[in-house]
Amino acid sequence: MSDLKETFISGEDVYRGWLLHLRRDVVRLPDGREGVREYIRHPGAVMIVPLLEGGRVLLERQFRYPHQREFIELPAGKLEPGEPPLETAKRELLEETGYVAAEWRRLCVLHTAIAYTNEAIELWLARGLAKRERKLDAGEFLEVFDLPLQDAIRKVREGEITDAKTVAGLLWMASFEK
Repeated sequence: MSDLKETFISGEDVYRGWLLHLRRDVVRLPDGREGVREYIRHPGAVMIVPLLEGGRVLLERQFRYPHQREFIELPAGKLEPGEPPLETAKRELLEETGYVAAEWRRLCVLHTAIAYTNEAIELWLARGLAKRERKLDAGEFLEVFDLPLQDAIRKVREGEITDAKTVAGLLWMASFEK
């Protein structure tokens, strides 16, 4: 089969929330039949790997309601309408950790769950960090701490860090940023 594209026929919003929108679309399949695709539309997000002097990485501990437990994560946040991803990364780093960075570099993009959401997360590396005042959003509660990068990677290996975007960011650093 040379053409795998599915073509939109019709669709509807099933649910429209503050962050997520659930869609149900009817599509033309490559073999000519019709199929139904249900998926979540997401505005997109960024995640930051903030490196302190001496090879330490800033992390956050945050309660995540769907899992009813705390997770260790790298700082991240959703794109605001019309906001370039780098500006989102700068805003989120300051809001969540109280740090600004002198050097920024885009690492990659992650498509988090390609079968049921269009969410894409851009990963950014932030270096040359300087402490400022943290400005958490209303209703946002998190603890910021730092670890040597190798200790954070050990926490991935031991199953203590399981958030997919954080695992990807830390393993990126271990694999490509030597």
